[in-house]
Amino acid sequence: MNTALPNNATQQEGTVGIVQPQIFRCDHPITLQCGKTLPHYELVFETYGKLNAAKSNAVLICHALSGHHHAAGFHGSDDKKPGWWDACIGPGKAIDTNRFFVVSLNNLGGCHGSTGPKSHNPDTGKPYGPDFPIVTVRDWINSQHALMQHLSIPHWAAVVGGSLGGMQAMQWAIDFPDQVRNAVIIAAAPKLSAQNIAFNEVARKAILSDPDFCEGHYYEHDKYPRIGLSLARMLGHITYLSDAAMREKFGRELRDGAKSFDFEVEFQVESYLNYQGEVFSKNFDANTYLLMTRALDYFDPAEEHDHDLSKALARAKARFLVMSFTTDWRFSPERSQEIVEALLAARKHVSYADIECPQGHDSFLLNVPRYTNLFKAYMNSIALDGEH
Repeated sequence: MNTALPNNATQQEGTVGIVQPQIFRCDHPITLQCGKTLPHYELVFETYGKLNAAKSNAVLICHALSGHHHAAGFHGSDDKKPGWWDACIGPGKAIDTNRFFVVSLNNLGGCHGSTGPKSHNPDTGKPYGPDFPIVTVRDWINSQHALMQHLSIPHWAAVVGGSLGGMQAMQWAIDFPDQVRNAVIIAAAPKLSAQNIAFNEVARKAILSDPDFCEGHYYEHDKYPRIGLSLARMLGHITYLSDAAMREKFGRELRDGAKSFDFEVEFQVESYLNYQGEVFSKNFDANTYLLMTRALDYFDPAEEHDHDLSKALARAKARFLVMSFTTDWRFSPERSQEIVEALLAARKHVSYADIECPQGHDSFLLNVPRYTNLFKAYMNSIALDGEH
């Protein structure tokens, strides 16, 4: 739902304006890959643009690890910061809301309104906490498919995502080949490397070791693992930026211009990481962070196809756009190239670009002209196909 622009957004080109989150409640049980069943669940989502008469212009946005449903626009006139992918979603942008009907949701297990660890557990009368079942990328796709049916969308013109969102786009193309015309996979990988699993384990250990974690039942004690979650975010943030980006942004600058010869925060980069960790710990749920990182660890569509990704992708009917960034070392260009090679081996239609950009993994969130122009050109071709 879109309404008037907030006061501070009237001069910003391409905003979708003020948007309202919506709730989809599925009263049918969903059986998860872990073997457990949720009797019902809710997904929070937002939409931008209008669904055309043919219902052929719908685009699904899949979020990354710490993402949520608020991808574009503002929630109120006092908002100073738009949705997390506002650089790419809006009138005239890469995902042009004058041409597409865009759906963005918070995944099952999330902490921004969708059913997750903070939700009421009907069996105990308390929040699920650590008892919320482990979810996988495939579980997310199945719940997203239920939302698709609720919205009476017959197929997606495109499923789009960066990082963990890109993995969801790939899974969509595999699991529902007749309902995905295009899959856009940005800064992703066909599965995590051992190094990436290791980063996730260190982040989880920081949370699990925090005395305020209370074995996941911290809601009942009116506390949260602030230190552990902050450390997890600090570690993650380091991997999202390139060495060049950190050097350009912070260098070795001292906050006060001189060494204090103690262990307090002295360097600008230390101050930045501590600030990011503190803010994140207040706005994200630790149990959800554990779930999201484990879903990342488990993602491997080739596993059930003799570890051959081309076999896993053989069912897909979509066209693919795969994009990577030269300085992304969390999901390096070589990982995207693995996806491209598997798609070619499976004789699929794929376009690929490795974009020179100094910002590292987080480049997919930014307004980098070479990236957004290429992205826009591909999405425009999708729109033209749908209009013919």
